[in-house]
Amino acid sequence: MKKIALSLFTIAAVLTSCSSDDDNGASGAQVNTPVTYEFSRDGNSTVSFSGQTTRIAMGEEFVTALKDNAYSEAQLDAMFAHVEGANDFLDSDLNASDKSLRSKVAASQDYFSANTTDANAIKSQFDAWISDQATNVFSNWDNTASAGNAGQLQQAGGGTVRYINAKGFELNQFVAKGLIGSLMTDQILNNYLSPAVLDEASNISNNDNDIVEEGKSYTTMEHKWDEAFGYLYGAEADATMPTLDADSFLSEYMDRVEADEDFAGIAETVYDAFKLGRAAIVAKNYTVRDAQAEIIKENISKVLAVRGVYYLQRGKEVLAEGDMASAFHQLSEGFGFVYSLQFTRQPGTNSPYFSKSEVDAFMAQISAGNGFWDITPETLDAISTAIADRFDFTVAQTIN
Repeated sequence: MKKIALSLFTIAAVLTSCSSDDDNGASGAQVNTPVTYEFSRDGNSTVSFSGQTTRIAMGEEFVTALKDNAYSEAQLDAMFAHVEGANDFLDSDLNASDKSLRSKVAASQDYFSANTTDANAIKSQFDAWISDQATNVFSNWDNTASAGNAGQLQQAGGGTVRYINAKGFELNQFVAKGLIGSLMTDQILNNYLSPAVLDEASNISNNDNDIVEEGKSYTTMEHKWDEAFGYLYGAEADATMPTLDADSFLSEYMDRVEADEDFAGIAETVYDAFKLGRAAIVAKNYTVRDAQAEIIKENISKVLAVRGVYYLQRGKEVLAEGDMASAFHQLSEGFGFVYSLQFTRQPGTNSPYFSKSEVDAFMAQISAGNGFWDITPETLDAISTAIADRFDFTVAQTIN
C-alpha cells in the first residue's frame, strides 16, 4: 500500500484571522502552518503524547491476545483494565504503566462526563465481547462453526481460518474496530480537542502567559492538543513526518481511506489541521485553533464511515461467492466500524453523526436470529446507504 510522508507534501500556509472583542486570546495573531509537527520552548521540545503511545501498544497486544485461545477470560479482562504493576502484557514497560484501555473507553468530557449510563453500557459491551470470545469461541476452537454454533471456518482456497461465535461474529474484530471509535476517536474528537478540556480552569490564562506545567516544557493546553495528536500518530517512528499505517487502529485506516482516490487528500488535511491548530495555541489564537479542531472532527469521523461501508459492501460481495469465512470476517470489521459511529462528531455540534440508539438499532438488526448466517444483501445495502447519506458520500465511492 502506498505510503504518504504527509509533511513532505505540505507547503507552509499562512492563516490570518480578523480580530474580535468576542474572541478568546490574541485572535488577531497571524498563524503560520509549520512544515512538521515540531514545537519547542527555550530549546526544548514541548510535544508530548507518551500516554497515547502506551495505550496504542496495549491495544495491539490485547487484540492479538483475543486471537489466542491460550488466554483465559480473566487474563483478557486484566489486559483490558490493566492495573499498574500487574504482569498483564509481554512488554514489561506496559506492565509498569498506570495506563489502561478500559478507563478511556467512552470516557470523553463532551459525551460521557455527564452520561455515565451510556459510558457504563459501552464498557459492558466490550466486557461481553471479551467474555463471549473466551467462553464460547475459545472453547470451540477446533470445531467447525455453523449457524447457532461457535467454532472455526476456513476461507476459500485454503485461506485464513476465522474463529467466530454462534452468530458468525469475529469478536476480535468487533473489539479492535470498536476501540478505534470508543477510545481513539472519542478521545481525540470529544475530549482533547474540546474547548471544555482545552480551556478548562486557568488553561487560557496560563497559555497566554506561557505558564508551563510543573517540571514540564509545555502548557496544559499545548499538552491536551498533543494528546489528541498522539492517538493518531503515537505509534509512528517519527511523528514529525508520519507515514501512517503505523498501528492497527486509526493510523491504519486513515491510510486505507487515503489510498482510495475518491478520498485522497484526507490524510494531509488532518495532519495540516493538527499542525496549524497547535501553532495557533502557541500564537494564542484560539479562533484558528477551534477551526482546525472542526476540520479534524469532520475528517476523522469520515474515515470510520468510509471503512464501515467498504467492509459491509465487501462482505456482501463475498457472501454471494459463498465464502462464508471471508464474508464474516469482512462483515465483522464493518460492524466494528458501524459500532464506532456513535463516537464521531458533527462539526459545529455536540452530537455524533449517529446516536447510540441508532447504532444500537443497527447492531440489534444484525444480531437477530442467527446473525451473519441470516443477513441479507438488502440489509447490508440499506445500512450502507444510511451511513453514506449521513456523511454525504456515495456507497459506490467506498468500493475500490
